[in-house]
Amino acid sequence: MRAYFCKRLLLLIPTLLGISLACFLIMQMVPGGPVEQALQKIKYQAGESEAGAGGSSQLTTELNQEELMNIKKYYGFDKPILTRYLLWLGKLLQGDLGTSYIYEKPVLELIASRIPISLTFGLISMFITYLVCIPLGVQKALKHQSPFDHLSSILVFLGYAIPGYALGVLLIVLFGGGSFWDVFPISGLVSDNFEDLTWYQQIWDYAQHLFLPILCYTIGGFATLTLLMKNSLMEELNKDYIRTALAKGLPYHQAVLRHGLRNALIPIATNIGMIIGVILSGSFLIETIFTIDGMGLLGYQSIINRDYPVALGLIIISSLLSLVGRIISDFCLALVDPRIRF
Repeated sequence: MRAYFCKRLLLLIPTLLGISLACFLIMQMVPGGPVEQALQKIKYQAGESEAGAGGSSQLTTELNQEELMNIKKYYGFDKPILTRYLLWLGKLLQGDLGTSYIYEKPVLELIASRIPISLTFGLISMFITYLVCIPLGVQKALKHQSPFDHLSSILVFLGYAIPGYALGVLLIVLFGGGSFWDVFPISGLVSDNFEDLTWYQQIWDYAQHLFLPILCYTIGGFATLTLLMKNSLMEELNKDYIRTALAKGLPYHQAVLRHGLRNALIPIATNIGMIIGVILSGSFLIETIFTIDGMGLLGYQSIINRDYPVALGLIIISSLLSLVGRIISDFCLALVDPRIRF
């Protein structure tokens, strides 16, 4: 098993190199990059200057070749694309993800400032999802084909069918500011007068801001985890060791909780590593809708504004977390299930 995990760790290197190369090439070839945006800005400013001069000025919006090369050199586009990739990769290996074109700050500093926000939403939503879905899945397995099972399945699949961002818009319309039920704030993490509130008012204000985004984060994962828990437990209940426990006189609920549930939780436990990347990467659309300055909103803005260093930094970090999460999932499976031998 040690050799297996060593191989998996070594495979991270070529996988990340492939991901970084593909994403770098795609981003560099997408139109509307920083050079084009700089040219448009210069032309717009030149056009305003001509309009302010009453049309008498003969300012031209065309740049000569030397000025164009200076702009390309400033953004690093004066070299071939593979050379730019190797230079960027060299900085990456030194822990330097570059500087943001938009914010004019180091990318690592920007990402580090957003991680705690996405981490808060991710951990809270994961805790709520597991807290609700595991007992719900157990009850659905114990009451299979009952009215409770059918009704809960309808509600779970209804939540699964509604995308989180669509639910966010609906919740803002129903419960956000200016609506008929003006109950919850619709943007940010705290109110403008947060510093003037007492400590318990700050807690309440923070909880109000968290409620709607957390609901959107968690609603999509309910169906998958609930049905995984139900099907896993039902499979265990049909095995011989449960029949043996019942034949020895053990009550049914005790046989389920003491023996079946422990084995049924194995697939649930192995999913913990898989969601590490999701916890930290945030949700693009949900954070955008609620104006939450997390990793998701940062990634969305970097793509829209063609802020290549930030977008590439987020992709590398998210990919690394996802790959490490898969290894952690395999390790968790080996820990909780002694039958596994790689």
